[in-house]
Amino acid sequence: MLKYEYGNKNSDNILIQMVDDHDISEIPAEMEKIRDVAKDDFCLIALKVNNWNHDLSPWEAPAVFGDEGFGGGAKETLDEVMKMTVETKKRYYIGGYSLAGLFALWTAYQTNVFAGVAAASPSIWFPGFIDYMKVNEILTDQVYLSLGDREEKTRNPVMRTVGKCVRESCDLLTKKGVDCILEWNKGNHFKDAGERTGKAFAWLLGGVVMKKRDSDKL
Repeated sequence: MLKYEYGNKNSDNILIQMVDDHDISEIPAEMEKIRDVAKDDFCLIALKVNNWNHDLSPWEAPAVFGDEGFGGGAKETLDEVMKMTVETKKRYYIGGYSLAGLFALWTAYQTNVFAGVAAASPSIWFPGFIDYMKVNEILTDQVYLSLGDREEKTRNPVMRTVGKCVRESCDLLTKKGVDCILEWNKGNHFKDAGERTGKAFAWLLGGVVMKKRDSDKL
């Protein structure tokens, strides 16, 4: 995986995001949203995956659009992420957009290293994922979820369940004591990906950064 770093490399707040070429083009808009809250107190590490559907899917599943199925390579990807990024005693968050958002949420069931998850328009329709959430314990305290208000209005029978699935996932997490928010954005899945992801990370950082600023005044 290729690694790109943005922001303050000396910050204690490390944001990890799996990306493709389109996501990289959206980074400027994303950084602007995060800086509205965190100023310069964060470092965003973007990791470009080689095969989106294979590298970010938690298990194998058939194609739901086009001909490309899902390869179930998330475990290997997470192992590589941990080796590349988690080295010091800093505060780590993980997030992403679409399938990368689902991957981020799944990672929080595998390890407790992440203080929060920023899942912007996640592919929570992924076959079997809600059932997985019901029988497994998440290992983080904060989860941000979002969806475009037109994303569930699609003809694809699998993907149109995304609204039901994201509502159910938020309820499941809240009932388990997770600080979880579900935010609705205007538009379909392909609108403002960078801004949506930036808002997701900003929500996670908001409380941490404000507390730090208050303590600096003492």
